[in-house]
Amino acid sequence: MNLTPESIIKRPLVTEQGMHLVNTVNTYPFAVDRRANKVQIRQAIEALFKVRVESVNTSMRKGKSKRLGRRVGKRPDWKKAYVRLHEGDKIELF
Repeated sequence: MNLTPESIIKRPLVTEQGMHLVNTVNTYPFAVDRRANKVQIRQAIEALFKVRVESVNTSMRKGKSKRLGRRVGKRPDWKKAYVRLHEGDKIELF
């Protein structure tokens, strides 16, 4: 599996709950590649943002079923990672 840091980290999840985590416990949520493990996610965040990662928690999210008339489709499954940084480290999302 040949994943680069740019292909592992897809996008930050900028939501109300995510911003609350950033402000209270210095934890940043990201959408990541489904094949990436915690060690690869840690290395990708440290390489891309030049910060020290304290811990990484991941969760698999099931894609929702969607209908368009008679047709039933499904959005793809995806992986979410919560990355906690050391005290004093920060990621500028904007």
